[in-house]
Amino acid sequence: MAGPKSFALRARVILPVSQPAIEDGAVFISRGRIAAVGRWRDLRRNAPSETRDLGEAILLPGLVNAHCHLDYTDMAGAILPPKTFLDWIQGIVALKSSWSYTDFAQSWLNGVRQLLHSGCTTVADIEAVPELLPEVWASTPLRVLSFLEIISVRRRQRPARLLRQAVQKIRELPEGRSRAALSPHALYTTNPELLKLARRISRRARWPLTMHVAESGLEFGMFRNGRGAMFDWLRKNGRDMADCGSRSPVQQLAFLKLLDSRFLAVHVNQLALGDADLLARAGAHVVHCPRSHAYFGHTPFPFAELHDAGVNLCLGTDSLASIGKDGRRKPELDLFAELRAFTVRQPGLSPEEFLDLVTRNSAAALGQRGKVGELTRRAHADMLVLRSNCTIESAAETVVHAAPKIAGVMIGGQWAIEPPR
Repeated sequence: MAGPKSFALRARVILPVSQPAIEDGAVFISRGRIAAVGRWRDLRRNAPSETRDLGEAILLPGLVNAHCHLDYTDMAGAILPPKTFLDWIQGIVALKSSWSYTDFAQSWLNGVRQLLHSGCTTVADIEAVPELLPEVWASTPLRVLSFLEIISVRRRQRPARLLRQAVQKIRELPEGRSRAALSPHALYTTNPELLKLARRISRRARWPLTMHVAESGLEFGMFRNGRGAMFDWLRKNGRDMADCGSRSPVQQLAFLKLLDSRFLAVHVNQLALGDADLLARAGAHVVHCPRSHAYFGHTPFPFAELHDAGVNLCLGTDSLASIGKDGRRKPELDLFAELRAFTVRQPGLSPEEFLDLVTRNSAAALGQRGKVGELTRRAHADMLVLRSNCTIESAAETVVHAAPKIAGVMIGGQWAIEPPR
């Protein structure tokens, strides 16, 4: 339901992310965007006629999920942790082949519901079933960036035709809160011709481009050494293996000139010497998915190497097809849970730096710097209300380390979940 064009929200603590926490603060909203942020006593003279005091609460930006597979939400718990990454690939291919359009649609809808109720307001989603668009967009207030997944393994699959179909689909989609771009799935499921075409199209359109990169040791060995179980399996399935055997996955992307400030490299669990510097110099972004990483038992994520090189790091949820159960409970898409899992393995950052991983850093990766992921003037009024009586000094730490009590979610100045009065 539409609200007033201009109004104000007060809260005991405001965490703008773009500046230090504010005690007894206020946010002014006008036509779906933030008009002012600051202390109530400094802003009250110019306050809109409608002002709501949220009381004992923390007001902060909506979270930005830099990598998700909404299509696979209802696959939660369906695939047991595999012995190898290749086993999981074969398992999900078999599972997907048994699903109908309705299965994927319901799964997508369940995914956005879970994200909304766990505080996410913007999501970068890998769309394997583009036929779902744009109808599913209309079902949610979330800002969805749908990356149309492109796979070309066998020689008879024509890259130009695959990309032409994807681009035509994107051009047919309506303009609005959600939008679309391209996602060649991974180096091992595509080929250099397709990647060069995708790069050319995306740069011309000024779209972000995302890929799964160096996710497993099998992939790393396939490209660096030209051998291994993944190499053998893909060769048997008709993939041209001429691009394998000389470079790491990151080096191969650099060779193909894909790395730039609009490129999101997802996972990046395996690095060769100099790979982190290649990513940093290009301004590329890296998305880590902590719970998925733990599910596969990958080698430790090279956080320190990437961080020290200056790479922009973000967090994502990945899919529920690659997150283990919590006891008997099926997992749900929850970016706060990913953040807590990450703090356990990488405890060296400040609470504010941790929060950046699911707000400002992810916004920058999606080309939305200053628009989402922070409470700043002219940004979209996408906000969370967390019930808390913590002090201003402990607010960021409380948000990062404690399971938050989400009382409200606002997107574009409209309550998607309205706090009780």
